[in-house]
Amino acid sequence: MNSDRRIWTSLPIPTILIGPDDLIEDINPAAEGFLNASVKTVVGSPVWDTVAVDYPLEPAFSRARESETALFVNDVDVGSGARAPQKSALEIAPLSGMAGHMLMMISPRELSGRMTQNHSVKSAAKSAIGMAEMLAHEIKNPLAGITGAAQLLSMNLGAEELELTDLIVAESRRIVKLLEQVEQFGNLSEPVRTPVNIHDVLDRARRSALLGFGAQMKIVEDYDPSLPSAWGDKDQLLQVVLNLLKNASEAAGKTGGKIILHTYFEHSFSMRRADGTGTSLPLQIEIIDDGPGLPEAIKGDIFDPFVSGRENGTGLGLALVSKIISEHDGWISVDSVPGKTVFRISLPRAPTPKKNQES
Repeated sequence: MNSDRRIWTSLPIPTILIGPDDLIEDINPAAEGFLNASVKTVVGSPVWDTVAVDYPLEPAFSRARESETALFVNDVDVGSGARAPQKSALEIAPLSGMAGHMLMMISPRELSGRMTQNHSVKSAAKSAIGMAEMLAHEIKNPLAGITGAAQLLSMNLGAEELELTDLIVAESRRIVKLLEQVEQFGNLSEPVRTPVNIHDVLDRARRSALLGFGAQMKIVEDYDPSLPSAWGDKDQLLQVVLNLLKNASEAAGKTGGKIILHTYFEHSFSMRRADGTGTSLPLQIEIIDDGPGLPEAIKGDIFDPFVSGRENGTGLGLALVSKIISEHDGWISVDSVPGKTVFRISLPRAPTPKKNQES
């Protein structure tokens, strides 16, 4: 049974187990993502109230159950109350050994191509990071020599030639900065977890931003004063918030804009992992800005290494953010439209200290 469960949770295709009474008995993690709903909220619900299919499917579904045969439907819009319809293929089949039970597998039209493409892109990104880590030290040494030589040359040059040496120095420093980010990404240490007051972290990040890269921004605090402590590494979480504030500030440009730091407690929020276990993530942090939003072409890959919506961006800032939150057993997501981008971080609560019991 444990082996079957591991197979079920590892399936990359959204899959729904439907009982003889057309009630949902289980969904795998891929289906949770597709439906934008947790397994707890949909189990026991009528499947046709949860899964919206733009096709008269119920009669054919009933016939497939009675005859114990498979049913295939291509190019139909499939969605739910929590997400917009997506052009998909449906494969419905009886479950062997369980009379009346049916499996529904949903394959979005772009899923197979995107899975292959994303796997290739992510593998290439990991290889590139690994190569850069190995070469970073060797590259930084000669770059330091090039920078020093250019600065020495500039001492005896005229204004026209100075532009060239200044360009050499600026570009060399830019490359060094990129290599340092790659090294930082690869060498991130395990979080040292302690109870963390999230509002202290947000306040430190806010003050640092207003004194530097976010001086043109208005940063508004909207905190839940009763929020309990998070379980995490204070310095790493500060790095996460600073990166997100910097992204929002750079997106706003010189004209500035507004960022809202919003915290709240959501007791029911949990994340189901591939091994079937669940993690409670009740502490919610939202960083909301009124900038132009994320480019449509990269929305789905914004947390991948080397994906950036800015000219000359390294694409490592949000990848590092995602890595840190993942190391904290947390969750980060983004919802972005022009005029409003929301990065939402969900974190575990610090464990309650056990009281000493008198014998």
